[in-house]
Formats: sequence, C-alpha cells, structure tokens
Amino acid sequence: MERVRFPEPFRHDHPPVRNVNELVAERTTLAERTADWVVATVGSWHFIIVQSVLLTAWVAVNAIGFIRHWDPYPFILMNLLLSLQAAYTAPIIMMSQNRQAERDRIEARNDFLINEKAEEEIRAVLDHLAAQDRALAAMQEALDKLRGGRRD
Repeated sequence: MERVRFPEPFRHDHPPVRNVNELVAERTTLAERTADWVVATVGSWHFIIVQSVLLTAWVAVNAIGFIRHWDPYPFILMNLLLSLQAAYTAPIIMMSQNRQAERDRIEARNDFLINEKAEEEIRAVLDHLAAQDRALAAMQEALDKLRGGRRD
C-alpha cells in the first residue's frame, strides 16, 4: 500500500486586514475634513430649513417695508449672495466627491486583497481534502484486501 502524502500545513504569511475607515482617516487632511463637513451641512434638512426661513424673512422684510429696504425687489443682493454660495459650494462638493472616490478605490483594493487571501486559503483546504480522499480510498482498498475482497 502506498503512503498518502498530505500537503504541508497552510501558512498564513499575509499582513492582517486593515480597516478601510482607519486608512482613510489617517490620510484625510484638514481641508478634506472641512469639505466633508460643508457637504454634510449643506446637504442636510436643517440647512434647507434655516436657509428657507432666512430667505423668506429677507423677502418679507424687503417687500413689506416696515423697516428700511436694503434690498428692494427684485432682490439683487440676495441673488448675489446665493450665487456666491453656489459658486463656493459646488467646488467644495466636488472635492468631497473626489475624496469619496479615492476612499472607494482604497476599499476596492482592500476587497481584492481579501479575495486573493480567501482564494489561496480555499485552494489549500481543497488540496488537503483531496489528500484525505486519497487516504480514505487507500484505507478502503487495504480493508478490502484484509477482508479477502469482500465489501461489507
């Protein structure tokens, strides 16, 4: 009877998996955190409600005229302020989206590395199972010979 050889035990010689959130947090600059804060603030219901209240008050005060009109209809100063807000908000949103895209690339790379490790470990498990199958077949054959060819 031939001796069945089992594969060497699998060696886990890969670096540990890092948390993508920690990796991104280590690399994030103050400007990027500020851009994320602006995007989170401008993209909130709180901001929309506060801005709506302020714009409604602006229009009401300047249209009704109980006090001195500083921006009479058609509210050119208000349009200027809203245009400035949009001019600065749009690039800040783009910066935040670029940072998020970089985070997504890091996460995709991390997922790829994890998948590679899993594939390598699955291959080792399958090799070991194949060796066990050969060992069991050899043992069954040896038992059959001992029993004189009978299978019970």
